[in-house]
Amino acid sequence: MSLQRYNSQMSTAKRATIYLDAPLHRALRLKSAETDTSISELVNAAVRLSLAEDADDLAAFRDRADEPRVSFESVVRDLKQRGEL
Repeated sequence: MSLQRYNSQMSTAKRATIYLDAPLHRALRLKSAETDTSISELVNAAVRLSLAEDADDLAAFRDRADEPRVSFESVVRDLKQRGEL
């Protein structure tokens, strides 16, 4: 990573302590070395991806908020009546 890019990221970055399982940490270190990407960049990318997926899920919930709700009990009853249970 270039020094300029590193300094740019560090000026806006916040420090945090996280604890990783040993195998995950090892895999992360290896990926970091192979991709010439810092562990921080890899973790940031993974967190961004996870939060983007959450945002997509929340949007889907909002889009479907007006749909009629079906209870679990009625789904199970319907499956049983159709001979699928």
